[in-house]
Amino acid sequence: MVYLTLFLTAFAAATLLPAYSEVLLGTLVTQGYSWWWLWLWATAGNTLGSVVNGIIGRQVDRFKHKRWFPVSELQLHKARNRFNRYGQWSLLLGWLPLGGDALTLVGGIMRVPWLNFVVLVAIGKGARYAFVLWLVAEASGASPPSPSP
Repeated sequence: MVYLTLFLTAFAAATLLPAYSEVLLGTLVTQGYSWWWLWLWATAGNTLGSVVNGIIGRQVDRFKHKRWFPVSELQLHKARNRFNRYGQWSLLLGWLPLGGDALTLVGGIMRVPWLNFVVLVAIGKGARYAFVLWLVAEASGASPPSPSP
């Protein structure tokens, strides 16, 4: 149940919902849970949440002319231009606390092929969670438990 909670928190954190999976991850590390399983479930949940952003991004063109749509045509144009500067490789930065979710949304708008999208986002998010695990371990003096769930 703990790993499912982490997965769902990491999923929510990758969307526009207010959630902070790093806090839960750090707490679970200090409670002795398997680092491997924590890393796996946090990375999977956060990556899947970014896929939801990509799906939403792919729908933007359907709604951009609606009066209620929160982003102007000019803002969309600027986002596309910025994304084109670095291309799909910018999805490696989808882990950033500020702007990372927007990158994955724009990756969807730009229709980055799904395999590339998922692999690049997962690499970035996995690296971030590995860093968080290391940081918490260093700060708390925790040592890695056995890899069993």
